[in-house]
Amino acid sequence: MQIPIYQIDAFTNSLFRGNPAAVCPLRDWLDDDVMQAVAAENNLSETAFFVPSDTTGEAATSGQDRIAAFEIRWFTPTCEVELCGHATLASAFVIFECMGSSAKRVVFSTRTRGDLGVERHGKLLSMDFPATTSTVCFAPIDLAVGLGATPVETLENESHYIAVFDNEHDIAELQPDFATLARLAPRAIVATARGTSVDFVSRYFAPAHGIDEDPVTGSSHCALAPYWSERLGKPVLAALQISRRGGELRCTVDGNRVALSGRCVLYMTGQIVLP
Repeated sequence: MQIPIYQIDAFTNSLFRGNPAAVCPLRDWLDDDVMQAVAAENNLSETAFFVPSDTTGEAATSGQDRIAAFEIRWFTPTCEVELCGHATLASAFVIFECMGSSAKRVVFSTRTRGDLGVERHGKLLSMDFPATTSTVCFAPIDLAVGLGATPVETLENESHYIAVFDNEHDIAELQPDFATLARLAPRAIVATARGTSVDFVSRYFAPAHGIDEDPVTGSSHCALAPYWSERLGKPVLAALQISRRGGELRCTVDGNRVALSGRCVLYMTGQIVLP
């Protein structure tokens, strides 16, 4: 069996920046252990797999617009995850640009997070995600020890600890101890602060999920955007994830939804040969 594979740099308009994701379009779902093995072989932060929601993968709507409908799942090298922003953006890019879809909008059905919509506006892709509510909490000892610095505020939600620092320099200078941060599982760790050239910056660490530092993380911005929107008093924010590769996002908060917008670049296409 051969299945196509694409490697896409997401949340960037330049090759070798942003967050690389592998994307595998399928006709039907593979066994879970096969998808996990493929993700481990790719050794990227996420590999996305999607299948058509109906026999065509594209359903007509009223007027001239079309909606492409798919089911999607995401795997790190070690486990399946409930939500991944950059691999969703990359999957939509593959459908629009590599598979030649005439749709204006893609809707991905997920197992636990409902439907995720992605629209194209020229080269810009915009994802419609549910906002994540975070609450202030006491910082676990392993958080400050693992980050090597004490945040001025700590929040938590179902997936993350969010460590807020005074300024962008504090985030850039973090030297994490990944073994210590892994003890905070199942939560990943997001460090954030106000930016100098953008509204806010962040870094993302998930060693318990096989990702020491993620280059650009769409899902964390579902929590970061509402937090900074309230702090800064504005619904539209420019964000920068200041990893080694770096990546840019535009975040728009609208009630309990967050639109995450960015660009993608095709790096590689190929075929996976399975027995």
